[in-house]
Amino acid sequence: MFDAEEFIAESIESLKSQIDDIAIIACSGGVDSTVAAVIASQAVGGLLHCVYVDTGFMRKDETEQIEELLEAQGINLVTVKAADRYFEALKGVTEPEQKRKVIGELFIRIFEDEQKKCGAKYLVQGTIAPDWIESGGGVRDTIKSHHNVGGLPEDMTLTVVEPLRDLYKDEVRELARHLKINVAERQPFPGPGLAVRTLGELTPERVAVVREACAIVEEEFEAAAERGEMEIPWQYFAALLPVRSVGVHGDVRAYGETIVVRAVQSMDGMSARYSEIPHSILQKISTRITNTVKGAVNRVVYDITHKPPGTIEWE
Repeated sequence: MFDAEEFIAESIESLKSQIDDIAIIACSGGVDSTVAAVIASQAVGGLLHCVYVDTGFMRKDETEQIEELLEAQGINLVTVKAADRYFEALKGVTEPEQKRKVIGELFIRIFEDEQKKCGAKYLVQGTIAPDWIESGGGVRDTIKSHHNVGGLPEDMTLTVVEPLRDLYKDEVRELARHLKINVAERQPFPGPGLAVRTLGELTPERVAVVREACAIVEEEFEAAAERGEMEIPWQYFAALLPVRSVGVHGDVRAYGETIVVRAVQSMDGMSARYSEIPHSILQKISTRITNTVKGAVNRVVYDITHKPPGTIEWE
């Protein structure tokens, strides 16, 4: 049985022995990176420098929420606005694995820039077991490269430290509850963010469509769960597909793309079953999305694929 208190105590001692100089950590506000940051902060105190990178692929109002969350934990945070750099680096990149590798490399380059400012020698990451298992290596097939594993450049100069490497999501959530961090029940969000929920070309306009659609899905599901109309899924979001079809807005022909809504139940992310959502809620989501992003999207579908054979995210 997993013992959160024992794990935290052992991790703090381990981090003290591993980190003898300045360390830097990427704080995304998600449960993995936040738990890693809090434990590392307890272990090495002022040696830890926390950085949040606004890639331009975050959810609606997420940057402000993350800054408030981490400040509430007493973690000193530097926010790097890097959206322009990411969109430039990803111009013309549509293949999912290549996206993740470009995002991973730029992630490290930005941290190397911050490293030079603070003189860091270590990079603490919130990597968990599914990240490196799915990223492949050895006898394991690559399902998808996680930006903090398969996307790391070979010539990086930081020494990587991963205190959560052998844990699964349910265990990390238990740590968050034990540490009284207000992210324990937060749904998972991929490291590359909306970049892997925007299939095909990445432009500010297409990412903005996904951002709005994801916000609508989250709002409607959470409101319905609050009303007792459904069980809140483990993970739920929208993705934009590069599939164009003919539709109608009013009396005008519309040629727009397709939003797919995805919701699953899972324990650790290694397997999942699609959530059975009442049609009335899906209908409301569809109407809101097509009315909100008129012209860009004219079709909304719901994904009923388990994992396996699918993955939870589409890329």
